[in-house]
Amino acid sequence: MVLDNYEMHLPSYSIGDDCYAKIPGVCLSYGRTVLLIGGRRALQAAEGEIRRAVEGSGLTIIGVELYGSDCTYAAVARLRALAVYHQADMVFGVGGGKALDTVKCLCIEDDKPVFTFPTIASNCAATTSVSIMYRDDGSFLKPHFFIRPAMHAFINTRIIAAAPPCYMWAGLGDTYAKYYEATISSRGDRLEHYTAMGVNISRLCCEPILEYGVKGLEDHRLKKASYELEQLVLSIVVTTGLASIFLTRDFTPDYNSGLAHAIFYALTSYPVIEEKHLHGEVVGFGVLFALLCDGQMEEFRRIYDFNKAVGLPTSLSDIEISDEEFREAITRIPAMSDVRHYPYPVTEAMLYAAWENLKKA
Repeated sequence: MVLDNYEMHLPSYSIGDDCYAKIPGVCLSYGRTVLLIGGRRALQAAEGEIRRAVEGSGLTIIGVELYGSDCTYAAVARLRALAVYHQADMVFGVGGGKALDTVKCLCIEDDKPVFTFPTIASNCAATTSVSIMYRDDGSFLKPHFFIRPAMHAFINTRIIAAAPPCYMWAGLGDTYAKYYEATISSRGDRLEHYTAMGVNISRLCCEPILEYGVKGLEDHRLKKASYELEQLVLSIVVTTGLASIFLTRDFTPDYNSGLAHAIFYALTSYPVIEEKHLHGEVVGFGVLFALLCDGQMEEFRRIYDFNKAVGLPTSLSDIEISDEEFREAITRIPAMSDVRHYPYPVTEAMLYAAWENLKKA
């Protein structure tokens, strides 16, 4: 057998309610001048803390820029044209997924050191080696893969705890989906080491969510950086990022997606999803279909009961999709790339049967 030659670059991170104190020790070996790029609210939440952490350290913040509103190639080009970007030795990306994905696409492609500062815990953008790119009209374009993630992530649980809890709430659904989609999509395959690593790591995307989710969300609503909240942050931001890097080493979504995401992307054709609902919220609903279609009735009941406990959707009405709209979406789901690598064909009949079972739950 001829063995492939490949490389893996894994994320490093600092986490805690005072983790910005670690910035100088981590970043000084990469240079002295820093450009902050982020979202408006994220910079309001974190810029002061970052400035206090680097004061007198030898690091100098030479500029602060807003990333834009979506992670687009146009936004990347605009930032790349800024003189201050070229003057900076490194970039600190501050914010949620779209802000962090924008700075990753900007800096990793230019081989400029980039560090991530997530201010909400809704996804794994801070640690993973992909940016989700959008068109200028705000619609999904494609994943843009890199050979490595950001140099380091600084995950301040105190700042995250002070953010609106709806982002973590939705992130729970997107995180436990990783486990179910990875295990179903890889079933029956002879897995390479990296894929097997990703599939096995994905279990930790689910179990801590179900164990700590109710208490961690309640603490988030109280703006309390508790142990339970930290376990949720680690699952959403770190564990999912590690799993995704291993699962997408070949730059395909074959093991990193599945029916839950196919349902989400099919439903984004209806404006109410983009306007009033969050990605992970809808993906968490899609997991119920994935488990019903896969015959995992015990797991379906676990997720259904968990969704009920934390207020994630369990019916079409919860995400404001009509029966007629869902019937139309069902005609498109079987052909979507997210279920291309499923261990069996996803059919319209299968989806209708799952829908009927969901109504009886």
